[in-house]
Amino acid sequence: MRFAADHVLVKVPASSANLGSGFDSLGLALDLWDEVEARAVAGSSRVAVRGEGAGRLPEDETHLVLRSAHRALEAVGAPPVSLELTCVNRIPQGKGLGSSAAAVAAGALIARGLIAHPAVLNAGRVFQFTAGFEGHPDNAAPVVFGGATVAWMAGRQPRAAQLRLDPAIRAVALIPDGVVATSVARSALPVRVPHVDAAFNVSRSALLVHALAEDPALLFDATEDRLHEPYRAEVMPATTELVASLRAQGLAAVISGAGPAVLVLTTDPDAVPEPSGWRFTPLAVAARGGAVARID
Repeated sequence: MRFAADHVLVKVPASSANLGSGFDSLGLALDLWDEVEARAVAGSSRVAVRGEGAGRLPEDETHLVLRSAHRALEAVGAPPVSLELTCVNRIPQGKGLGSSAAAVAAGALIARGLIAHPAVLNAGRVFQFTAGFEGHPDNAAPVVFGGATVAWMAGRQPRAAQLRLDPAIRAVALIPDGVVATSVARSALPVRVPHVDAAFNVSRSALLVHALAEDPALLFDATEDRLHEPYRAEVMPATTELVASLRAQGLAAVISGAGPAVLVLTTDPDAVPEPSGWRFTPLAVAARGGAVARID
């Protein structure tokens, strides 16, 4: 596989997975974008990070976007190349808004932009790569395809489909200062759950697909969860308390991904209160997923 460009610009959106009842399956792309400018260079690869994560994220070969780009190029048979990346990050890190999936997808899109035959890394293959590398197809799907998505595993193969979405639906992200590692949030989950709770979530997740597409008035009932949110209360008590407070006001509030951010699905962002100590971020849904453009 030869190269056809040496300078590209990638944009990838934030995402929120689970959406309450759709544990490990439903996701939503959010209109908050990381941008990465990548250039093939002589010598060693290097990374500059601006915005979210600046001063904390690595700026060498261990940077996630760089590792993803190199692995994606290797996967399509491209020769090794050093890259200079400038990352302008707007997606908060470690908050449950899909920063890792966005970084991995960005790497794959860099590879697509550089190679002579980008069709070998079309959207479906970028999704497969991102889900396999990052391990969370429920975040990979909205980052790559945009809008609302459902993801699942067919054996060892990640699959995804886009869902219809009522254009009136908006999101409000409430973002705390602290972080909770995905591994910590997942370790709080039990190996088994009661059958009655599993049945409850089956009905609510099915209703959520309908609510997202046809009837946002049902979002409150549709986002109620018994599979993961109650078990995460111990590792993110402030998040759990805020979700409970917002739901007591009739708002469809959920833990965003593995947290600790909270996401409210609504048709009226002005109806969502601004809690003290949380970054209040109204967001449209990103109708499209990540994209790459070559720079002359």
